[in-house]
Formats: sequence, C-alpha cells, structure tokens
Amino acid sequence: MNDAGRPLVATLNNPQNRCFGCGPANADGLRLEFMQAHDGSVVCVARVEETFAGQHGFVHGGIIATLLDEAMAKAARVLGAPAMTRHMEVDFLRPVPCGVELRIEGCVVRSEGRKHWTEGKVLSEEGSVLAQGKGLFVEVRRSAGR
Repeated sequence: MNDAGRPLVATLNNPQNRCFGCGPANADGLRLEFMQAHDGSVVCVARVEETFAGQHGFVHGGIIATLLDEAMAKAARVLGAPAMTRHMEVDFLRPVPCGVELRIEGCVVRSEGRKHWTEGKVLSEEGSVLAQGKGLFVEVRRSAGR
C-alpha cells in the first residue's frame, strides 16, 4: 500500500492484543490493520462484513464510530504513547455499505502535552467521505506497579 507514491509503514500491533477494533487475537473483532503515512497520519483499508450491519447491507453506526475511534487513536499513538478517547463526535454523512473496500484515515491536528486533538474519515472506494469524526485523546500513564 502507498500514499501519494510513498510507501506506508506498518504500525506495531501486539499479536496478543484483544482490542475489538484492531486486536489480531480477537476472533470476533474487526482486526483493522493501520499503516503510517509519511506525514504521520494513519490509513487502513478494510471491509466490514454483514456481521456488523445495522440496516441490511449497511454498517451499524456503532461500528462506524469504532472505525473512526480506532483511526484517531492510532494517529495519536504514532506520537509515541497509547492514548484513550476522552471525547469524540461523529458525523454520519452517507450510509456505509457492508462488504466493500473502505479507506479509514486518522490524523492528529493539534497536541498539548498529553492531549491530542484528532480527526478521522471513512471513505468509499471512490473517495467519497461517508463519515467523519473529531476527537480528543489523552495519553495513558501507567502506574509504577504495572
């Protein structure tokens, strides 16, 4: 996969990760695989199967929000530390069909200390924006005992 003629770099993902969105060890999850672009944004090309439908043939709104949440979280993680969603808003612009190739993008638009403001998009094969979101992600601090 490439972006504007430049190769994308795979983001690291622990094989034991059970995250619903990106965990390879979660057999019931989406198993999204993100790549990092040269500008620090992240990209994933995926198909969401009918298993995750709301209305027949269209992706459930909660799953669309999950796609955006994953993209924005991965964009924040590129900066070096895992971050969790503090606030997120989603605009559902067009129905998202099941079983077709989708492009999911995420980027950080601003950072202040542990806080990262992000944006994400779900695009059709043709490049139309089907859903978009904005979020605030906060880096997770691990306690000394963990």
